[in-house]
Amino acid sequence: MPGLDADLIIIGAGPAGLTASQYGARANLKVLVIEQFNPGGQALLIDTLENYPGNVRLLDDAGKVIAPPKTGYEFVMDMHYQAESFGAAFITVSVISLKKENNIFYLSLSDGKTLASAAVILATGAKPRLLNIPGENEFKGKGVSYCATCDGNFFKGKKIFVVGGGDAACDEGQYLSRLSNKIVLIHRRGSLRAQKALAERILKNPGIEVRFNTVLKEIRGGGANAVKKVKSVILEDVNSGRVYEEETDAVFIFAGTVPQVSLVSDNALKVNLDEDGYIITDHKMATNIAGLYAAGDVRSGAFRQVVTAASDGAVAAHSASEYIDGI
Repeated sequence: MPGLDADLIIIGAGPAGLTASQYGARANLKVLVIEQFNPGGQALLIDTLENYPGNVRLLDDAGKVIAPPKTGYEFVMDMHYQAESFGAAFITVSVISLKKENNIFYLSLSDGKTLASAAVILATGAKPRLLNIPGENEFKGKGVSYCATCDGNFFKGKKIFVVGGGDAACDEGQYLSRLSNKIVLIHRRGSLRAQKALAERILKNPGIEVRFNTVLKEIRGGGANAVKKVKSVILEDVNSGRVYEEETDAVFIFAGTVPQVSLVSDNALKVNLDEDGYIITDHKMATNIAGLYAAGDVRSGAFRQVVTAASDGAVAAHSASEYIDGI
């Protein structure tokens, strides 16, 4: 459309945003992707992506086929280059505000510029949920972490507590078990919430002790600021009520995520959110604001995987294209 910086602006370059950029560009739209960090989102933290459909290759002349896992980094870089090859443009900057006037969306950026587009896809994802317990913030980066592939290497051979029972906790716990055989995974419930294959792998791993019905109450440590580090945790057995202290070198927390909706949670657009703060969309990924779509982990939905994020992105871009044609 004339007079606009882009037909479609996508905020966020995780799997949802990257897929949307491909489909938007292939629909002959002028597509601009805005990402405040590197492309990839939370997928960059995936150690091995082994369940994305179609990831197979022939091993040898005998024709034996395997499904070799990619790292999250390899996967999203492929998506990034693919989107660029279709014509999508990328810029690294933060979006400060978003508004709509006379069917045009205006985005104010951290570099002082303002961009205009006919449609916007929010693919801003989610960030790790904090436990908000004593010691968590104090020892963040000093033994408390939310990313095993980022920080696990610092604790080779050390005792590590992993908190959580979902896919992320099990996947990251499995990764940490290759660095240490002293992994303790605690979960507040009596069974793991992760996909069955992931859960069984954890339960059968000799390097991982799983403690059910256990809650992390406090993280303790010591030392001066320069050498301050985690030394122990306070745990509670929810069945017996017993509270006890146990030594550890690190705590990796995977307690869910918080949607990144600051652009639409409290402004004039009045985008509908669910009770947990995720953006509500219809089956076309459309929000209650015409021309505004949401895709991936920021969207209200029960199942959050790379493959579903990619699906959301494709649908959102297709819907945005239809909307732009209509106006």
